[in-house]
Amino acid sequence: MNARRAKEILESADTINVTYLGRPVMIQNVDENNETARIYEKQHPELEKTVPLNSLHESV
Repeated sequence: MNARRAKEILESADTINVTYLGRPVMIQNVDENNETARIYEKQHPELEKTVPLNSLHESV
């Protein structure tokens, strides 16, 4: 996923399904300079992590 799309998802009022390693996640923050995103798993919101943007996938 690119930074522009990640920011669109983050700012969207709609719920857009995003996965990381096949697990549903929520994007909290996008760092365009480092091409990373701060995310957490929907099932485990306490498990926050920073991951490369290219490891995030939009589900249809």
